[in-house]
Amino acid sequence: MGRLTTHVLDTASGKPAAGLKIELFRQGETAPLKTIHTNADGRAEGPILEGADFAAGEYELRFHAGAYLRAGGTKLPKPAFLDVIPIRFGIADASAHYHVPLLLSPYGYSTYRGS
Repeated sequence: MGRLTTHVLDTASGKPAAGLKIELFRQGETAPLKTIHTNADGRAEGPILEGADFAAGEYELRFHAGAYLRAGGTKLPKPAFLDVIPIRFGIADASAHYHVPLLLSPYGYSTYRGS
């Protein structure tokens, strides 16, 4: 069964990004399919998308990094260099596991297709 998962690591602090808001959108739609907050380990509690809702197509995860960083005491300029980080990706195989992690800091981020 296919599913979408994520986790977020705060590379500036060397810790999981707990409490970070993430929204999932299907490309072309304005309302999020799902909104979650990461747990203490920087992970979503279970798959973000799975089962009949997990379909091939183009999606976007929006990671609300600015709010997370500010809540943790990081002083950011106004406007912040990174506030909401959008990651657009495609799901070609609805039977596969897609893992989209985010490594973030106030001035940079990276992602990859994890396992």
